[in-house]
Amino acid sequence: MSTRLDESHDSTLRSWVRSANLPGTDFPIQNLPFGVFTRRATSQPRRIGVAIGDQILDVTLAGANLRDLPVELRAALSLPALNELMALGHDAMRTLRKALVELLRDRGRTDRAEWLVPMAAADMHVPATIGDYTDFFASIHHATRVGRLFRPDQPLAPNYKYVPVAYHGRSSSIVPSGTAIRRPSGQTRSPDDTGPSYRPSRSLDYELEAGILIGRRGEPGRPIDLRDADDHVFGLCLLNDWSARDIQAWESAPLGPFLAKNFATTISPWIVTLEALAPFRCEPAARPPDDPEPLPYLRHRTGTRSQIDMQVGVWITSERMRHAGVPPMRLGRSSLRDLYWDIDQLVTHHASNGCNLRPGDLLGTGTISGGGDESQGCLLELTANGRRPVELPNGETRQFLADGDEVTLRGQCARKGFASIGFGECRGTVTS
Repeated sequence: MSTRLDESHDSTLRSWVRSANLPGTDFPIQNLPFGVFTRRATSQPRRIGVAIGDQILDVTLAGANLRDLPVELRAALSLPALNELMALGHDAMRTLRKALVELLRDRGRTDRAEWLVPMAAADMHVPATIGDYTDFFASIHHATRVGRLFRPDQPLAPNYKYVPVAYHGRSSSIVPSGTAIRRPSGQTRSPDDTGPSYRPSRSLDYELEAGILIGRRGEPGRPIDLRDADDHVFGLCLLNDWSARDIQAWESAPLGPFLAKNFATTISPWIVTLEALAPFRCEPAARPPDDPEPLPYLRHRTGTRSQIDMQVGVWITSERMRHAGVPPMRLGRSSLRDLYWDIDQLVTHHASNGCNLRPGDLLGTGTISGGGDESQGCLLELTANGRRPVELPNGETRQFLADGDEVTLRGQCARKGFASIGFGECRGTVTS
């Protein structure tokens, strides 16, 4: 494992940015995630920033105080995307993290406000140039529930417990939190139709996922050993893989999802680094004793803390709820620990044929669902493909998403003795 605990994880650390010390903040000084922003209503170019409380540390403005960093780090921080920074690896990130903590910790001074930009006055962007995007199917609970809807006699494919299943998505349609999601149109065929028709999707869904951002590049033709997988991961974000279930049902045979999923994928704008996540590493969930062991290249040594104890949830507000001031309703919550395949296994399998992962590549975990009814990560599961509508607090019901619905994902890591950290919001509103 490349990440480890050090003084930057001390729960007693406080920042001179007062909002970073408030209970419940996603971004205390122990987090320090990276993003790319512009000041709203200005012509300022995109810059790299660090989230601290409700502020953004503009590393360009603070640069004079980072002169002791290695040249390659300072050069990477001056760019309008995170790719070069991500490529430098964990040793460089530990050096940078230490410098940022020294810059932001409370030393009794509050005269550095010129380095800060209020989050409310900034526009956030996709933080890296994403060359490739792959979405996995790593939750056995999600795979089983969905499989039962369509294949009651054999909900899981014979390969599921042996191979991390995935499909390639479209990186050009990845958008930052807050971007409106236009309802897609496509070919669909209902059971009673004599043939397909082209129309707006009637079964638009969200998927509660985590995104894995690749840092250090892989070599073409050279697999990544499971023990080295962490070395290639920069950090995590939240991810909503919007899905048109009616289009998906008609088009998926025989090659899998296509237009049902490539119209929009929303990610949260702040990338929480593996360094910040070090206190929350944990062993993956135990497999049932009757399940086959992973093949040797995917098999962890006993006691390996290869997973992250990250709690995730999804909330909805309809247009009518917002107008009436009704607060968001939580639809589900689950944990990254519930995944059948952990992050290291996803990275290792992706590169196992010699595929060369590159800085900025994005891997989605697939829908994160747990075993309980409260931990279903999409409406396809929650409503049994529309057969059990969900009732909203104002009496509206939903089989799938309606125009005006706003979906928000949130994530948090917490452990006794350490400061809790969050991921911000991954939010999108459906439009026609």
